[in-house]
Amino acid sequence: MSSIKFFILSLMTIVTLKALEIPIEKVEIRSFGKSISVNAKIVQLSNTQQLVTSLVDGQVEKYFVQAGQSVKNGQKIAVINSIGLSQMSAEYISLKRQYEDLIKNYEAVKNLYDKGMTSMQNLNLQNIQKNEMFAKIETLNSQLNTLGINADNLKKVTSRYTLFSHSDGRIASILQPLHSVVDKETPLVSIVKNRAFYVKSFIPLQYASSIKIGQKVIIDRKNSKSILSHITQILPEVDETTQRLVVLSSIENSDINLFINEYVSSLVYFDANKKYLSVKKSALSFYKNEWVVFIPVKEHKEEAEKHYEYEDEETMFEAKVVEIITEDDAYVAVKGLDDKEEYVSNNSYYVKSMLLKSSLGDGD
Repeated sequence: MSSIKFFILSLMTIVTLKALEIPIEKVEIRSFGKSISVNAKIVQLSNTQQLVTSLVDGQVEKYFVQAGQSVKNGQKIAVINSIGLSQMSAEYISLKRQYEDLIKNYEAVKNLYDKGMTSMQNLNLQNIQKNEMFAKIETLNSQLNTLGINADNLKKVTSRYTLFSHSDGRIASILQPLHSVVDKETPLVSIVKNRAFYVKSFIPLQYASSIKIGQKVIIDRKNSKSILSHITQILPEVDETTQRLVVLSSIENSDINLFINEYVSSLVYFDANKKYLSVKKSALSFYKNEWVVFIPVKEHKEEAEKHYEYEDEETMFEAKVVEIITEDDAYVAVKGLDDKEEYVSNNSYYVKSMLLKSSLGDGD
């Protein structure tokens, strides 16, 4: 034990810092679970792509989007020139005018009936004609509403039908060329929905009993920020190629630019069931071939001030060797520190640089 203490003490170097705020926090006890790093790739389920179909027969007149473009719900996609829509809108306008005339006729006959100048049979006939016309108008109104057209605002005959996106996402591909003839079942574009990306992680079979829905998965992409996801599906079949369990975790940040079939590394965290002394990951520093955490050592200040002169009062720090036990996305469990012990939680790179300068005999 004495040799270990001697080694740790020999590694400690005292230095004064100035001109930079060094945040100090206390070591705390946190719960950790086991984590493993596995291979993974970005995928998208087949039901997360939307096909935008024309809904009417006609010719593609114009596209408002192109492949790779991001779109919002309700954004214009294309315009189709449709003879069918022209006939439908013309019929609707015509029926509306006829219906107005039938209402007038009915009111006139009812007025005569009230005066005893016509029969109930004639009044009923006028009412039947009015109701039949109203039923035809309602049928057309329903068809137009299905196309997203507000029939109440339809004042003139039109053949131009505008298609809109029904979700936020990104245009995967344009499926029909401009000016092509399409029918109402023809898909024009495919849209990759936002929040529809998944990480497909391949888990060794010995961890199968530890995998649960909701567990956290951190995706590591080279030269990019880590991505948070959570397990949503555990597939029932083992991957034939890798002979590993396959789990899908949903990516929650829709603003990240992802690419389908991109290979990544994922860190899978199991349920937190063990407690350890922990520090923030930003506190760790690799110093003289050891993982260390910097701690304030105020009792050595007077001795240090005999060797260095500074204008202001500073806090003293030293490097303390730690052993890494496990980690999560923000904290790391360590041995070598005491509960509630103060440590440098950030800007440790600056402390390290000053220690290195001090070890070279440069106190400036």
